[in-house]
Amino acid sequence: MTQQPASATGPEPAARIRNLSVAFGERHHAVPTVRGVDLEIHPGECLAVVGESGSGKSVTARTLIGLTGGQAIVTADALELGGQDQRGNTARAWRGVRGAKVGYVLQDALVSLDPLRPIGREIDDSLRLHTNLTRRQRQERVLRLLADVGIPEPEQRVRQRSGELSGGLRQRALIAAAVALDPPLLIADEPTTALDVTVQQQILDLLAGLKERGTGLLLISHDLAVVGQLADRIAVMQSGSIVETGPSAEVLGSPAHEYTKRLLRAVPTDRPRGTTLSEQPVSISARQHRLIESRQRDDRDVAGRGPATEPLLVGTDLRKVYRNPDRSERVAVADVSFSLNRGSTLGIVGESGSGKSTVARMVLGLTPPDAGAVRFRGGDWSALSEQQRRPDRRRMASVYQDPLGSFDPQWTVEQVLADALIDGGALSRSDRQDEVVELLEAVGLGSAHLRRRPLSLSGGQRQRIAIARALASGPELIVCDEPVSALDVSIQAQVLDLLDELQREFTLSYLFISHDLGVIQHVSDEILVLRQGRVVEAGRAQEVFTDPTHPYTQSLLAAAPRLATGSTRHTPTVEAGARP
Repeated sequence: MTQQPASATGPEPAARIRNLSVAFGERHHAVPTVRGVDLEIHPGECLAVVGESGSGKSVTARTLIGLTGGQAIVTADALELGGQDQRGNTARAWRGVRGAKVGYVLQDALVSLDPLRPIGREIDDSLRLHTNLTRRQRQERVLRLLADVGIPEPEQRVRQRSGELSGGLRQRALIAAAVALDPPLLIADEPTTALDVTVQQQILDLLAGLKERGTGLLLISHDLAVVGQLADRIAVMQSGSIVETGPSAEVLGSPAHEYTKRLLRAVPTDRPRGTTLSEQPVSISARQHRLIESRQRDDRDVAGRGPATEPLLVGTDLRKVYRNPDRSERVAVADVSFSLNRGSTLGIVGESGSGKSTVARMVLGLTPPDAGAVRFRGGDWSALSEQQRRPDRRRMASVYQDPLGSFDPQWTVEQVLADALIDGGALSRSDRQDEVVELLEAVGLGSAHLRRRPLSLSGGQRQRIAIARALASGPELIVCDEPVSALDVSIQAQVLDLLDELQREFTLSYLFISHDLGVIQHVSDEILVLRQGRVVEAGRAQEVFTDPTHPYTQSLLAAAPRLATGSTRHTPTVEAGARP
């Protein structure tokens, strides 16, 4: 593998790794995760690392900041930041490195922010500890950082806690905290995960501006279109090793390794509805097929289901208003109406904070509408008490944007899935475990994950467990809120193919929320475009994508990144901010 050499008279590389290996467990029984990795990142250069979930990307990145954990066995011939050897760092020495020398944007924004503190204080911590700025200067810097990363109304948001923010807003706050000290090296682990395309563009502008000013970037992403826009070089990881590396245009335009070719073929953008994305499609097992088919057969005899011609789900004039910290009101959803037929998919797109997830929560009965109504299976769903909903609750499943927050951290994967199985309590332990393994295999995992706990899984693995859990009850409707946002393209392709197969086999309906317009275009029959809580455009997916009528929809499509195979990379258009 050819690496860009450092100039004999030029600055030291922002980061240099030689022959890095990382294993976890007892020394004689350690499981290798990273094997013989060589990487070099220069000032003003972006190196992107791509590969499947669990391939070792994040472990490699965390090694550069001393966060592999006490059970990790790390060996390397070189582990340098700015030319300084970090291999012998104590815990105290690493604390001096983090933030000041290396910024780190974590993948899971919800668990990375303190739920008890306003985001303004989270961002201010590094400024308070590492700079001589006055309190007023720090406050001004925090507000500027929030604006730089695309958070609207920063004066209001700075006082909000993470639980009061959407997934996209939480991710942007995390990025603001990472770049607060303008470190010479920034590690961005899925920095645009769960961000809509317009805000994603702002983040790319910010990162590109940092790169232009000399910051070295280590970008980890499953989004090859984002990688192609920002990265100078790409390293492809598979099973802990780098299998291909080179200039972005070369890797994306003329990949040499079969694994890289497979990643590129799995990108859903511009792939027609119903076409297979994965070369190794997963499918529902015969046992699970019988289980779902049996439950659906029982449902035909349930009174009140409604005629087959009636839409499965209807939202009428939905409205939801929240109160801001200053007691003013914020309209989250206003007069939103939609209809979802059995066996079809309604895709919802819009900026972060546009009301997409609020609509989903009203559909699920988790947030009561202030006005309007949700009808499910012919009955008024939103007017029922939770006790009244309980008989039909299993017919509606969900996949959340932040899977870690929806799992009991003390439960194993087997316990999480067994708890969701249809009639799981009536099965023997052996049969129950067989069902769980089949669910795992249906989403690209296997029996090796049975004893794992959520915190020991990668973000993509956790998302697949969440999808498997949603399938376990044999639902009629699955509300998918960013269900593939944390997955690399090859696993994403398997999951999208699986959802498509399930829909064809069992006439499932999906309410599908995603910031990825390529995914939405591929999976949706109908599209609902939200802006500031209101529907600005609705219609057949093909019509909306080929001939959008509203300027906002047109701007979304224009901002969507495309897989670039040429040599032109992203040019910043937003001021990245000054050094503190």
